[in-house]
Amino acid sequence: MPPKTPIVNRVRELREQHGAMTQAQLGEAIGVTRQTVIAIEQNRYSPSLESAFRIARLFGVGLEDVFSWDD
Repeated sequence: MPPKTPIVNRVRELREQHGAMTQAQLGEAIGVTRQTVIAIEQNRYSPSLESAFRIARLFGVGLEDVFSWDD
């Protein structure tokens, strides 16, 4: 299993707050696979900057409201 990244996120929480959006629905909305969304949520993969902005915009929040650096 790949090591976890130092970037943590609230993607799962935001999905649940926005009408119980599925991982597949989020993936389709931002142009990635469901497997990529799973990896992002589990902190095994850091999304591209473009995907990160798409996620934040989709949920109507700032980038730092979704992603943060975990020392």
